[in-house]
Amino acid sequence: MKRFRSLERKLHSDPQLNTKYREFMEDIIAKGEAEISNSSHPGWYIPHFGVSHPLKPDELQVVFDCSAVYRGHSLNQHLLQGPDLNNNLTGLLCRFRKEKVALTCDIRRMFHQFRVAKNDRRFLRFLWYDSPNSDRVVDYQMKVHLFGAASSPSCAIYGLKRLAKDYSSEYPSASSFIQENFYVDDGLISLPTAEAVIKLANEAKELANKGSLVLHKFLSNSPEVAAALGCDNPAMKDLESDPMIASALGLSWDISHDTFRFSDHVADKPATRRGILSTVASVFDPLGLLTPFTLLGKLLVQELCREKKGWDERLSPDQLQKWNAWLGNLVSLQSFSVPRCVLGSLST
Repeated sequence: MKRFRSLERKLHSDPQLNTKYREFMEDIIAKGEAEISNSSHPGWYIPHFGVSHPLKPDELQVVFDCSAVYRGHSLNQHLLQGPDLNNNLTGLLCRFRKEKVALTCDIRRMFHQFRVAKNDRRFLRFLWYDSPNSDRVVDYQMKVHLFGAASSPSCAIYGLKRLAKDYSSEYPSASSFIQENFYVDDGLISLPTAEAVIKLANEAKELANKGSLVLHKFLSNSPEVAAALGCDNPAMKDLESDPMIASALGLSWDISHDTFRFSDHVADKPATRRGILSTVASVFDPLGLLTPFTLLGKLLVQELCREKKGWDERLSPDQLQKWNAWLGNLVSLQSFSVPRCVLGSLST
């Protein structure tokens, strides 16, 4: 209740946030993802708060804080995480680079598509208003798995793979795609021809619909695929002044030129062992394409460790010069790109 009253004061002071927050909560209730809790059995209450992506400031996502501690306990401390059922990230990206025609998609609100057993919903209680225009607070409980709950990824991924396996005889290609080329809710694949990609995407949508899942946000480097699947066609853009950038499992994919780009944006950290380690680790490079560059930063971290330099101790002049040179070279990453397809992109 203390957390909820704090949220309430924040909503009252920001009308725009209040409107977006209420719309989000009303949406999950209307979709049957949450319900009023009438149970008299003991349960667990989860605080919630709103977050926005820096690149999508107009979109609000309400997050349930399953790690919130009360009297020494949190929900996540008592949930089994389950096995890691994710496909290997490096393998996924390598297969994504194999053929000329590429496709990405994701599953709409994946965790919220899988129900929680009725007896367990009392542990997913939260406080909210009993109607859109009311200020009377009542108990609700989630009927679906939550973003932020330790068990949600394993449960949702199992459900997705089980769905694909159950329909493997009816949709063999789509079943293989969903089981082997998804990382949580993100799917990506490359095939030799646009026709093959379109056929696979349509079959995958049909298979997903069998479990009331929605595949959406299709993106492709092929104008033919983009037109067939309703993508934002990169062929209609000014390729030089307005490149189309998408995320492919954390990598920036320039769809217009079919290349991977690397951002030079890093947080401003102090020139200490702690700051250097944080900055070097923040360069996301799962395929090792930047190893000749990142290795120099890691060597400096190794040097500081050998000298047993304190975490917040100042660098020597020589070390500071090396670090500034590395940071300077980081800017060059903005113009660095590699072809997505190792055999050559559509544009070549």
